[in-house]
Amino acid sequence: MKPPAQHIARKRFGQNFLVDDGIIDNIVRAIGPQPGQPVVEIGPGLMALTQPLLERLGQLTVIELDRDLAARLRGRQGLKVVESDVLKVDFTALAAELGVPRLRVVGNLPYNISSPILFHLLDHVDAVQDQHFMLQKEVIDRMVAQPATADYGRLTVMLQWRYAMENVLFVPPESFSPPPRVNSAVVRMLPRSAPARLERAVLEELVQVAFSQRRKILRNTLGRWLEGKGFAGDFDLQRRAEEVSVAEYETLAAAVSAPPT
Repeated sequence: MKPPAQHIARKRFGQNFLVDDGIIDNIVRAIGPQPGQPVVEIGPGLMALTQPLLERLGQLTVIELDRDLAARLRGRQGLKVVESDVLKVDFTALAAELGVPRLRVVGNLPYNISSPILFHLLDHVDAVQDQHFMLQKEVIDRMVAQPATADYGRLTVMLQWRYAMENVLFVPPESFSPPPRVNSAVVRMLPRSAPARLERAVLEELVQVAFSQRRKILRNTLGRWLEGKGFAGDFDLQRRAEEVSVAEYETLAAAVSAPPT
C-alpha cells in the first residue's frame, strides 16, 4: 500500500509511511490482536497498520496529529479518532472513557520525539496492558541493553524499571516511503506486575546524575549527589554508571526515597 500522491509526508511530524506488506503482516502477528480488545494506535498515518488491525479487532482508537490525515480517518466504521498531539493525551483517562482497566498501545512512533512519547506513557503504565512500537533500532538497542555495554544508559534504567522488553522484528529503511536514513525495529513492552517501589522523580534524577559523565567513576558524580541527599548506606561508587545493574539503581533510589527513620 503506497501513500497517495495527494499526501506528502511532513518532515515536521516525522512522517515515514510503512509500505512493505510483508513487514506489516509480521508486525500485526507480533501484536496478536483479538476481536474486541481495547487497542490504541499512535500515528495511524495512511492506515498501513490501522486497516489490518481494524479488520481483526472490529474497533480501534487512533491518535493522529496531522489534521488532513485525521480527516481521512473520520467516518470509517469502528474507528475512533483522537486528533491530538500524543504527548497531550491522558491514556489513563482514555482507558476509563473506553470502559476498560488497561489498553494495548501500538504504533509507528515519530523518531524525532520517540523518547518523550515513551516517558509520557510511563506516566500511564498502570493503564497499559502492553505496548508494541516501531522505533529507530538504535533506540530499541538502548531500551533492551545490558549493563557494561555502550547502549546501556538512562533510558535503559528508566524503562526496564517498569517494563520487560524485547526486540521482536528488524525493519529496513526500504520498508518505508520516504525511506528514513536509519534502521528500524519493533519492540514489545510488557509492564512489570511488581516493579520496585520507589519515587520515580528520585530514580530519574539519580540516573541522570550517574550518566551525566559516564566515563568517570561514580564517586565523582553520584557520590556528591548522595552526600547531598544525606545517604549513609553502602554503595560501591568505584564503578562507572554503565557497570551498575538496573536492580542496584532501583534499590539505591528506594533507599533515597525512603523517609529518614
